[in-house]
Amino acid sequence: MAFPAPRVLWRYACGLLLMLALGACSSLRLAYNHGDTLIYWWLDGYVDLDREQKSWVKKDIDQLFQWHRSTQLQDYALLLQASQQQHLNNPTDTARLRASWGEIRQRSRVLMLHAVPQLADLLRSLRPEQITALEKKFAANNAEFRQKYMKGDLEVQQKVCYQQALDQFELWFGDFSRAQEAQIRRYSDQRPLINAQIQEDRIRRQQEIVALARKVQKEKPDRDSTMEWLRQQINTTFQHMETGARAPEFDDYEEATAQMVYNVIQLATPEQKAHARHKIQGWIHDLRVLAQEGQSGSP
Repeated sequence: MAFPAPRVLWRYACGLLLMLALGACSSLRLAYNHGDTLIYWWLDGYVDLDREQKSWVKKDIDQLFQWHRSTQLQDYALLLQASQQQHLNNPTDTARLRASWGEIRQRSRVLMLHAVPQLADLLRSLRPEQITALEKKFAANNAEFRQKYMKGDLEVQQKVCYQQALDQFELWFGDFSRAQEAQIRRYSDQRPLINAQIQEDRIRRQQEIVALARKVQKEKPDRDSTMEWLRQQINTTFQHMETGARAPEFDDYEEATAQMVYNVIQLATPEQKAHARHKIQGWIHDLRVLAQEGQSGSP
């Protein structure tokens, strides 16, 4: 999907169910077919669902996946196909890479907005102790982020960012030579280090989520009002992600990351590019099979 570096992809597509499979498993179909269970356990880990919530939350997730499978996956296959053509078969540039990331953001937004009714039901059902559990989970995530990305001096933090980028590039292109790895390290280190700004942005979004949950719990609005509040927050979040609506450091980081990706594509050998084409083609095939299963109603 235009070879984004990991944090760029995950930040822009955190809600995109398909991307969870793309980044984590070599068998997209296997991962996607278990995605409903993974999302259920992910939610349970944040708010500790009670017995009553568990029964209907599972059904809501199943319905969301059925919609996603039958209406979205063919589009994702086309997006991957276009990405392969634009960024592997033809010379590319950073503007086209960033445009592809914008396509990912747009599809994430579509998914999140479609899930608003289910999210509203969950939000309206949360008890005070579950919101407290959510806050604690956010705090634990933030501590983990600081431990992983903000520990040590500049060189230590740059090495962590490089290794994460290298892992992602190897997913697409396979192994690199030591000379290539050294060059990729230089490309990675040329990016501004904005871990503190990323953490600050994460905390801001987490606080907004908790504030909305407490507002719903206190005011007990009807379902339609809750859905409208959610839509407003989702749209505001995605608008904040767009260039020009956030701190300039994020735009600088995205441009530098796009330049790194562009350079690595140029650095890749014909064999490595063939590896990437083969992997993309496999994912396109899996997406089309999954979509056909959604149309037939037999996952």
